[in-house]
Amino acid sequence: MTTSRIVAVREGRHLARSVVVGPHALTADAPQPVGTDTGPTPGELLLAALGTCTSMAVRAYADRHDWPLDRVDVTVRFDARGQIVKDVRLTGDLDSGRIKHLVAVAGRCSVHRLLTKEVSVVTVPTVTVRPSTSPDRSLPR
Repeated sequence: MTTSRIVAVREGRHLARSVVVGPHALTADAPQPVGTDTGPTPGELLLAALGTCTSMAVRAYADRHDWPLDRVDVTVRFDARGQIVKDVRLTGDLDSGRIKHLVAVAGRCSVHRLLTKEVSVVTVPTVTVRPSTSPDRSLPR
C-alpha cells in the first residue's frame, strides 16, 4: 500500500489535531472529558480507513465484473477484546458464489492486508529549538 500524498498532523486546542492530506482537511480528537470531541479518535480514523478501503475494493471488483451489486455498506468496530470486527452488507441480486467471492475481496483490500501483517514503523525525530531572545554567552564565538 503506497500513497503519494503526505499526511500532516498539527496540534490544535488541547488534544484536537488538524489532519491535512493533500487538499483535504479533517480534525481528530478524543472524546470528553479527556478531549473536546471535535472529531473522530485516531482509532476511529483507523477503522474508517479499513471500512472505506473494504467498500471501495468490493465496489471496484463488482463493477469490473459487471455484477449486480446495488450497494455495499461496511461497519467496523473494536470488540471487547480489542479485535476489529468488520461487517460487510451486500445488497443486490447476487448468487452465493458471487457473495463468497466479494467477501474474499473484502479481506484483501490494502488496509486489511496492512493491518494483518507485520508492519514496520520508523520514527524519525526532528527537534526544533526556538531561538532565545538573548544571546547565549556560554557558546564559543
